[in-house]
Amino acid sequence: MKLSYAEENYLKAIYRLSRQSENGTSTNEISHYVETKASSVTDMLKRLAKKEMVNYKPYQPITITEKGRLMAIKTIRKHRLWEVFLVEKLNFKWDEVHEIAEELEHIHSDKLINRLDDFLNNPTHDPHGDPIPDADGNIEHHKDITIADLTEGQIGMIIGLKDTSSEFLQFLDNSQLTLGKSIKVEEITGYDGSVTITINMTTRKTISHQVAKNLYIKKLTR
Repeated sequence: MKLSYAEENYLKAIYRLSRQSENGTSTNEISHYVETKASSVTDMLKRLAKKEMVNYKPYQPITITEKGRLMAIKTIRKHRLWEVFLVEKLNFKWDEVHEIAEELEHIHSDKLINRLDDFLNNPTHDPHGDPIPDADGNIEHHKDITIADLTEGQIGMIIGLKDTSSEFLQFLDNSQLTLGKSIKVEEITGYDGSVTITINMTTRKTISHQVAKNLYIKKLTR
């Protein structure tokens, strides 16, 4: 079944919101996420419910069906593969690819996407560290551990980002806080939660709590 661009975008939003709560999401939360009025969201939910993509009843939590989940993951898979292609093959920077991939993700050709996957040697993560679903819809999400969760003396490696805005990505480039860098927490300031870290055991830097909680890490042993 082919969905419109708007339907696919809504499903992505509902899927992401549903991962934050087992009890479903609400019209207002979706409205805030997609930045449109609640009445438009309600109209879309009715359309998606007719296509068995979501479970929707007025004044009740909205949940995504398995059919809808697989469609959302399929769109996410296309988006992340296109980001890899743009960075690795066309030399775009990681802060330049999101908007382009937002357009390319709506191409309806499984054959094209599967060939793209093979052409890229079946990557497991996009340029921002996000996991790429396989062709069957399987996806292994990051564990929700960030630099902000580390204690003084602990070490981790940056493996992903919560915030993938171009502004944040540019900040990370300028701060040498890119994927694969090791981080040791030297000091945490109680007043504002800012964190003094050592990057790759050489560069010492202080980052805000906001930055720290937007960088996924894998804990490392000394």
